[in-house]
Amino acid sequence: MSDPRQPFTLTPGAPDSPVLLHVPHSSRRIPHPVRRGITLDDAALERELDHITDAHTAELAAAAARIAPATPWRFVNSLSRLVVDPERFPDEREEMLAVGMGAVYTRTTHREPLRPAEGDPISLLGAYFHPYAAAMTEAVEARIAAAGRAVIIDVHSYPTEPLPYELHGTGPRPPVCLGTDPFHTPPELLAAAEAAFGGRVGPDGIGHDTPFAGTYVPLRHYGTDRRVTALMIEIRRDTYMTEPGGPAGPGLDTLAEALAELVGSVTAR
Repeated sequence: MSDPRQPFTLTPGAPDSPVLLHVPHSSRRIPHPVRRGITLDDAALERELDHITDAHTAELAAAAARIAPATPWRFVNSLSRLVVDPERFPDEREEMLAVGMGAVYTRTTHREPLRPAEGDPISLLGAYFHPYAAAMTEAVEARIAAAGRAVIIDVHSYPTEPLPYELHGTGPRPPVCLGTDPFHTPPELLAAAEAAFGGRVGPDGIGHDTPFAGTYVPLRHYGTDRRVTALMIEIRRDTYMTEPGGPAGPGLDTLAEALAELVGSVTAR
């Protein structure tokens, strides 16, 4: 699935690679039928996309894949997270519902209306969320079948200054935040990321689960299948781009080298 018109793309890597780079929030694309349900005018929507999009993270993953010792697989969301956010729980387990940012957002990063609160999210979940989840689950299971394990590296970015929607925005905001899960993030995976990124930003530039915590694992495997390991890489945007939605800078290449090193390290295990 590499057609950019599709809601997600799966780019093959080495046949026996266990690594799946997951890039869920890099796109600004919103299909016209979905755009009609968003109440922001065009200028306000562009400003919101500047803030909410993890700009250039798809390019970062692609650059890392090109130089990694063994090419990882890449699963990239081709649509904006304002369509649906595939990393949210689709039910009451999702804490971001408190600020109107569950799987289907009704509020913006500044807690202003995005969609009518009384709207029905079922159609968006059916059209976009559930197919994405099923395809990601299939991609993970294919890595298990081919390599005996799957390593999900979740690639994100975050703004230098906290935005009003953040529930945990008062903590440290290091250049690189490593998001972990107590079941799916083994010590050796975390150590490999610390070594790869710490060599570029310095050991004091690495944080754990601040300002964002956790990592993505398909619900079929979540909390039950130790063959699936996962880590979230959250990169502070001022390290590689002009904020809020500007161009990438030379820092992108340095971060791609770190990500490629991490891919090589976990592939060789």
